[in-house]
Amino acid sequence: MRLMFSIGAVLVAGMFAGSDVAGVAAPGPKYQPQRLAAEKDQQTVDVELVLAVDVSYSMDMDELAIQREGYAQAIQSKEFLQALKAGPNGRIAVTYFEWAASTDQKIIIPWRLIDGPETADAVAAEIMKTPIRRASRTSISGAINFAMPLFEEDPYRGLRRVIDISGDGPNNNGGPVTVSRDAALEKGIIINGLPIMVKEPSYSTMDIDNLDYYYEDCVIGGPGSFVVSIKDRDKFKEAIRTKLLLEVAGLVPDRPVVRVADKEPRVNCLIGEKIWQDRWGR
Repeated sequence: MRLMFSIGAVLVAGMFAGSDVAGVAAPGPKYQPQRLAAEKDQQTVDVELVLAVDVSYSMDMDELAIQREGYAQAIQSKEFLQALKAGPNGRIAVTYFEWAASTDQKIIIPWRLIDGPETADAVAAEIMKTPIRRASRTSISGAINFAMPLFEEDPYRGLRRVIDISGDGPNNNGGPVTVSRDAALEKGIIINGLPIMVKEPSYSTMDIDNLDYYYEDCVIGGPGSFVVSIKDRDKFKEAIRTKLLLEVAGLVPDRPVVRVADKEPRVNCLIGEKIWQDRWGR
């Protein structure tokens, strides 16, 4: 089921009052199974969360800075830490990478465990210390393809695996986004979206109308998947915090949003590729 949230509609802030396999060749002491089970439990997290963040040229430097600050502040927020502790394990694993073209992805933070204020502060500091960059093209499909194998590298095992994609335009580079989305869904991975719609659509930036519809119909998927749209620059950080709270808590709304078209997307899922071809012929 796919769900869509707007910032005005979802205010969740007030809702929240590697395993050792080397020693298997020889039998160990009687307590070894219990010890291994305990270590396995320590590797279990509530969610493995991949934060895939757009740094294409259509994002201006102010937006990129606010985006970075938004993630860092959200992870340190009281609401996030309360949601974290409310989970069955009280901890998550997170990795953060930035993306643009189909061959341009950069890991800013490798897999990190967040289990309280200290680890949250450390991850936030890592996010903020890396210089901001921008790059050409927009490949959501490339971001999804890059994200999928990251779960196999994660030393932790989550009850849910989530790719969280933020961006301000449609896919215009690499393979079709729906092919990559469907490949992720086949692996049991959930994809959520944060479409950034703070500027009027522009010919120069390849923005489109109804980017939230595009994300809902072409990008996200999996049980409880959702979109949180940013339509006001002043709500940027609030939107990021809302989205992370929902992902950590694994929440779904009381009233799921019904798609306008169940069979055909409301926005052409190849619209970005078409715009690029029409303008530059390649």
